[in-house]
Amino acid sequence: MNDAILISNAMLWVVLLALVVVVLALARQIGILYERIAPMGALMMDQGPKVGEVAPTFNLDSIGGGKMQVGGNRGRSQLLFFLSPTCPVCKKLLPVLKSIRQDESGWLDVALASDGELPAHAEFYKKAELQDFPYALSTDLGMTYRIAKLPYAVLIGEDGAIRGKGLVNSREQLESLFAAKEAGVASIQEYIDQRA
Repeated sequence: MNDAILISNAMLWVVLLALVVVVLALARQIGILYERIAPMGALMMDQGPKVGEVAPTFNLDSIGGGKMQVGGNRGRSQLLFFLSPTCPVCKKLLPVLKSIRQDESGWLDVALASDGELPAHAEFYKKAELQDFPYALSTDLGMTYRIAKLPYAVLIGEDGAIRGKGLVNSREQLESLFAAKEAGVASIQEYIDQRA
């Protein structure tokens, strides 16, 4: 009886050690795959004004009061973020936008845009504590940029030209617009294709 217990106990240890080796090997493979897969950045839709073109200029009323200028030669870059109060991913990115607004305040202005009825957006504006952002409602703005899916962001350079744009679902995708601007390419995908 004791021999059977010793044998089964030894077999369990062998199986446990084999599982540890397998887990370590899989963790190594995941690390290798992670290094090989480059971040793709914002998904650029090939609609609306193209990257490199001068951004259309709009002077819009902001929900919080005052005017909001989109485009034009402003001397500062502008991140135009299209969102909706009913979009869960948009809501998830609001803390990211607040962080970006603070961290990049030396060169970047962040503005929010949407369309729809003012009462719903005004309530969302207060509830999400967006008072630090200009927030405009404009169907024409969305139609000009051909916004079909949300959340969508457009980075306009200090010279008024579009420097990056795309569908964004994470902080990394938002920051890929900044990286594309710094690299002088339309998107991170284009940068990766040039290096390949």
